[in-house]
Amino acid sequence: MKVLLVEDDPSLREGMGELVSELADVQAVGTLDEALRALAADRFELVMTDMRIAGGHTDGRGVLEAARRQRHPVAIVSAASSDEVAQVLHPSVPDALLIKPFQVDDIMELVERFLELKRQVVAAAREPVAGDSSEWIELSPGVKGAGSEPDSARTWMRLAAEAAFPWNRSRSAHGVLLLEGDLELDSERYAAPCYLFLSQGASPQVKTRAGALAVCVPLRG
Repeated sequence: MKVLLVEDDPSLREGMGELVSELADVQAVGTLDEALRALAADRFELVMTDMRIAGGHTDGRGVLEAARRQRHPVAIVSAASSDEVAQVLHPSVPDALLIKPFQVDDIMELVERFLELKRQVVAAAREPVAGDSSEWIELSPGVKGAGSEPDSARTWMRLAAEAAFPWNRSRSAHGVLLLEGDLELDSERYAAPCYLFLSQGASPQVKTRAGALAVCVPLRG
């Protein structure tokens, strides 16, 4: 599993990177441009970014928006209060917030929460719903779901070729593992196998060309 760490202070970047490396592979960068290049080249189970990078008041927002377009979870790290962070980032909302100064346990628990979601999605994928199971319900033309109740521990989605539907499970964030085919979410296209993160409140338009099979697990806590 991989974490992208964006922090312009070299000593803090090194210290945070060493901590997070106990849980996942870490790519640590110090500028907005480096972060954008990393996001274009790879996928991450979590993106952690300082709100102010190299003196930029809203560079963290640039990282958040780029990561959000590509369906990565984002944690904002800041010395500002949660209200100040909300004002700077509005209308965007991070998936987690780490306020400086923080304790070692704070950063480890935050990272572990998102890594555990990925593990839960992978585990769910090992227990597929049979194609003839009565769990499958037609949600819209060409779209079927299994375990689609709002409080379900996992949801399977199967889309026929050229199917489309609006994602409306917005009450909680979700980890999504695309196992077969392809998905296009608000014009960003992904091909299996691929792990995606849909933030709370996300309501993308979902399309597929060849058809798709995916399993989704809600973020807990």
